[in-house]
Amino acid sequence: MHIRGDHAELVVGGRLDVRNAADARTVLHSALDAGRGDLVLDLTELDSWDATGLGVIMGAHRRAGRTGRRLVLRGVPDRMQRVLVATRLHRILAIEDPEQPGRVAPLPACERAG
Repeated sequence: MHIRGDHAELVVGGRLDVRNAADARTVLHSALDAGRGDLVLDLTELDSWDATGLGVIMGAHRRAGRTGRRLVLRGVPDRMQRVLVATRLHRILAIEDPEQPGRVAPLPACERAG
């Protein structure tokens, strides 16, 4: 797994799983604590995540709310969108509309139908 970026936008690549969850959590929390406004988490380079990795993202979402910020997911791969829909987390997380970058919208209807 690799994460690069700053307190406004982070790009996550590789696998986000139990092996690197602690490191990912530290980076996300530091970025949330250091900035203001939305923190965009670009997942276009993410190959996969497991339940622990998804938990890291949910923890960052909660921490963002406590710090007056919002975690916005960008470029969520299709297979991971299906996980978000199956777990109904797509209703909780802010996910950027791929058709209109910068606009947060629900997942497309075809993905919601799952």
